[in-house]
This record gives sequence, structure tokens and C-alpha cells, in this order.
Amino acid sequence: MRASWAWLIPLTLMLGGCGTDAEVTNNMPTLNGEPPIIIAHRGASGERPEHTLASYELAIAQGADFIEPDLVLTKDGILVARHENEISETTDVADRPEFADRKTSKTIDGRDYEGWFTEDFTLAELKTLFARERLPQLREANTAHDGKYPVPTFEEILELLKQHEAETGKRIGVYPETKHPSYFAGIGLPHDAPLLELLARYGYDGPEDPVFIQSFEVDNLKLLKLGTKVRLIQLVAGEGGPPDQPDTSYADMVSAEGLADIALYASGIGPSKSMVISRDSLDRLDADTGLVAAAHAAGLAVHPWTFRRENYFLPTDLKGSINPAGTGYLEEEIQRFLAVGVDGLFSDNVPEAVTARNQAGAE
Repeated sequence: MRASWAWLIPLTLMLGGCGTDAEVTNNMPTLNGEPPIIIAHRGASGERPEHTLASYELAIAQGADFIEPDLVLTKDGILVARHENEISETTDVADRPEFADRKTSKTIDGRDYEGWFTEDFTLAELKTLFARERLPQLREANTAHDGKYPVPTFEEILELLKQHEAETGKRIGVYPETKHPSYFAGIGLPHDAPLLELLARYGYDGPEDPVFIQSFEVDNLKLLKLGTKVRLIQLVAGEGGPPDQPDTSYADMVSAEGLADIALYASGIGPSKSMVISRDSLDRLDADTGLVAAAHAAGLAVHPWTFRRENYFLPTDLKGSINPAGTGYLEEEIQRFLAVGVDGLFSDNVPEAVTARNQAGAE
């Protein structure tokens, strides 16, 4: 029998994006009636340090339809996969005396950061660093992989997908996010050209190809729209607004008028989970907000983020214990979202997401 706990345990963390199995049926409440896609959030980041080739490889083996690399740039203009361009949390750079003088402070999208930044390293220098687990307090087992895997380039990720297709005949989708595109363009390192060139070179360049490009910014997506036919996703959050649109809120963007505007340049939205199903005063899953229906009415797909199995991230009624690092009832949470018609979802835990999707499709 499931127990419920209302708990508050402080953690000092920075938390933050193809074929389906044969047994999954069509006629699901998605925009096109097809089974929702499972997007491996930063790879299999529940089991491996995020944004490593090992994380992407495991996610593919676990049944992900898409893998998601967050993309930033190096000093010499190479796209690499990191959650942020500040890399002290996700690499061993702070322990490397040869790079001590690279520590600096910057303001990015209106926020102040201190640390080490990818744009201050050449690719050759960045390749001497190794990834580490970003959430060690919640994922202690993942720390066993610290120091094993280098930072991958976007090209290496696409090469991994190409190799997998050659070996298995199955094409896995790719779902890159442009991180801080206005900031990078402002320092002479725009995402657009290298991103589109690589996608085209590896055959991800049309609306039917398994690829989405996502961003929290608006102008970056509109610019990409001029140069590519691949599907674009406007990311939105429960608070704030796009960094490049200071007079616009995400709340305005998901109004009926805002969704109609998004549909002029994007194929879908990527909302935070709470924008799809709200939580009550005790942090339990509450009600369908109607966002999925409104987005579908505008012709937009909906891919919410992020589904994780640790109790720390789960609603109160789906926690497995009071231990924030313990696991709860992730599959049940996902099934609630599938029932309102989401077209895909981002998860750190691909097996649970695939199981929930398959169960929903078999009903």
C-alpha cells in the first residue's frame, strides 16, 4: 500500500530536454493519435553522468525514441553537450590547476554566474576534462562513473546515432536544445550555422526526420525557421519569460493568442510539468490545466519536462518514502500525463517512461 508524506528536506542543488514498441497501439489522445515519444533527458541521466556518450548509449539501449543534448559552444566554435556553459558542476575543471586562472564571473541572460565557461576553452582543452554526476546527493551510485567520460561534441553524438542505425536498422531521434543562444551570438559564437550544418550532414534536415530543435528563446527559433524545415519546439516555464523577450511572460505565451503566435514558427511547446497538471497546496498532483487541449487546438504538440523517479522530484502522493534519494511511483505520474494527451515527455529514467507509455497504449 502506498504511503504519502508531506516532507521538506533541504538540498543545496541546482536543478534545471523513431520507432515505438510494437505492442503500443495508435488512437491515443495525442495530437496525431500516435503513441507519445520518449525523450531521454540528457541521455540516461538517472544512471550515468548526463550528457556523456555513455549516457546516450544507455538511453538508446533502454528504448528511448529520442536523445536530448543541450548544446553550448567552445572558444573555437564547436558545439558540445553540457547542461550549461558554466561547467564546474558537471566536469572536474575545478580540480585542474592548469585551468585555475580561467575561473571568472559573467552575466548571462540577466543572471550572475561564477566558474568556468565552455566559451573560454578550445575543444582540445575541453577534451582533457571529464564529466561528473551533477546531482550526487540524489544519485550517489552515479558518482562511480565520475572521471570516466569526456565531454562529447554534437558531431560525436550524431556519429553515435549513425553507428546505431547501421548496426540495428533503427533510427533514433535527436532533440537538441540551444542553450543561451542570444548570449552566444553576442560573443560571436552563434548556434545556428554549425547546428544546421551538422544536422543536414547526418540526414536530420526535414519535417519528417526524427529531430526537434528546442529553445527557451523566441528569436533563435524564428531565425532557425528561416534556415531549416525541421520541427521546432518553444520551451516554456511556469514562471518568468524568454530571455530575449523581456516584455513577454511564458504565461502570456500559453494563452490562446500566444499559442497561435507560437504555431507560426514552431511545431510544439515544451512546458514544465506543472503547466500541464497542477499541484495542490500539499504538492499532490491536482488538475489538468487544459494546456494540452489548448495547444492541440492550435496545432501544437506538447512535450513536458522533466520526469524523474527520485522522491525529491515526485508529487507528495507518489513518493515512495521520506528519503529524497529513494524512488517513488514515477510510472503512475507519467500515466496521469499520458491520459491528458501529451505527445511526448522528457525523462531521466527511460525504462519507467517506456513501461508507462506501453501500458497506456495497451489499454
